[in-house]
Amino acid sequence: MTQKKINNTQNKNDVLTRFGIPSYKAKAREKYMSGKQLGHFKTILLTWKVQLETEADKTVNHMKNESVNFADPNDRASQESDFGLELRTRDRERKLLKKIQFSLNKIENGSYGYCEETGEEIGLQRLEARPVATLSLEAQERREIKDKQYSEGDDYLR
Repeated sequence: MTQKKINNTQNKNDVLTRFGIPSYKAKAREKYMSGKQLGHFKTILLTWKVQLETEADKTVNHMKNESVNFADPNDRASQESDFGLELRTRDRERKLLKKIQFSLNKIENGSYGYCEETGEEIGLQRLEARPVATLSLEAQERREIKDKQYSEGDDYLR
């Protein structure tokens, strides 16, 4: 559990630092998911979305411009392997873009920042660490434990 908290802190700093966005400092007695807080998370999500879309465009251009039909089978295999890795990365980012858009929609309809399972507040720190989080930390941990319990019995099928 301590390791998760350390990793979450590092991830939070990575996401916010990468975009040059300062961490949100909530004021005393500030209402959870106030207009300022929603604006802060909207900025994070939109910045992240633009960055991912830019990377996707770079990938398309790179694959168009760098695609060479090498005569050497080893060179060709290496290029195909590189392209495959790049495409898998972009596929993960495409799924992340859907989550970002989902979170932006939740901001618009006023449900952002609340756990989908329990309705509790997710928390500012968790949202800064993972702006697309839809579950509170406790609900996420319960889900992971449940998934692990069900997957352990399936080992003989693999």
